[in-house]
Amino acid sequence: MWRGLIDKYLKYLPVKNINNIVSLYEGNTPLIKANWLSKRYNIELYLKFEGANPTGSFKDRGMTYAVTKAVENKSKAIICASTGNTSASAAAFGARAGLKTIVILPEAKIAKGKLSQAMIYGAEIIPIKDNFDRALEIVRKLTEKYSLTLVNSLNPFRIEGQKTAAFEVADQLGKKKLDILALPVGNAGNITAYWKGFKEYNETEMIDYLPKMYGFQADGSAAMVQNKVIKKPETIATAIRIGKPVNRDKAKIAVNESKGLFHSISDQKIKEMHKILASKEGVFVEPASTTPIAGIINLIENGYNLKHKKIVAVLTGNGLKDQEFVLNNYDLPVGVKGNLKHIENLINLMD
Repeated sequence: MWRGLIDKYLKYLPVKNINNIVSLYEGNTPLIKANWLSKRYNIELYLKFEGANPTGSFKDRGMTYAVTKAVENKSKAIICASTGNTSASAAAFGARAGLKTIVILPEAKIAKGKLSQAMIYGAEIIPIKDNFDRALEIVRKLTEKYSLTLVNSLNPFRIEGQKTAAFEVADQLGKKKLDILALPVGNAGNITAYWKGFKEYNETEMIDYLPKMYGFQADGSAAMVQNKVIKKPETIATAIRIGKPVNRDKAKIAVNESKGLFHSISDQKIKEMHKILASKEGVFVEPASTTPIAGIINLIENGYNLKHKKIVAVLTGNGLKDQEFVLNNYDLPVGVKGNLKHIENLINLMD
């Protein structure tokens, strides 16, 4: 029986008392072979669907360990800045642990599905008339002044928990050697965590390879690609609308050590892949999750030779978190009369 990440990977995630583990049985997410995309682009592409976590995103991996450690340290409250997924995860695990949860987020810059999660889990939500980077600055100052546990990816236990996704990918691939791990980059904590996980698995001889780390951003918030702070980041991919990644330096190390790269793509490419992924592979994700796949295809179309490479793209969040994106960007079907003959003609079932 699956009992969550800490129980599974206790060797890599030590705790003082296993009875104090705060878990929603996160992790153990599927690795899905992308048949249509693999055949079309002559690659071996797999999708690590992190949207199958309890709150619908990869954030649960880090949150289970961060909140467990907060409980160990007798914390009374946790706090985070968020573009959406962190707030949902923090609120859920805070509720599970019986801790007060405070969320500071940019007003009108968060998907309603994510906001509704934080609300129903009982978090104290404070919207600000500014962006995520300002929200994080405020949160950091508050944790310096008061006894609050910060659960953004600055918290080292977040990275420790998130590294387990690398363990799972390796376990699921079995004897197959992964060439490239591709993922969206916002605050740059996840790319840092995956690299840490692969290195630890390599050092303990669980795997005999290290994949290249490919980090993808949207053109309007490509702080890592442009190597500068983006003061007013903009993209339809709200989860990575971050102009000042706090894990910038660690992410650079991950890419450099693995001989990987950072690359950015347009919102239009993100939107196109969002549709393709759902209609051709049957996988519905939030827009930011399509960034690594759109990025890989963009590289191929611009001359990169990735033929036959084994690639895992990390799909960080479930599409149900951002349903208004679909409703705002696609035409809804128009109602028709309930006439059998008319409907038969519409769906063209006749030979």
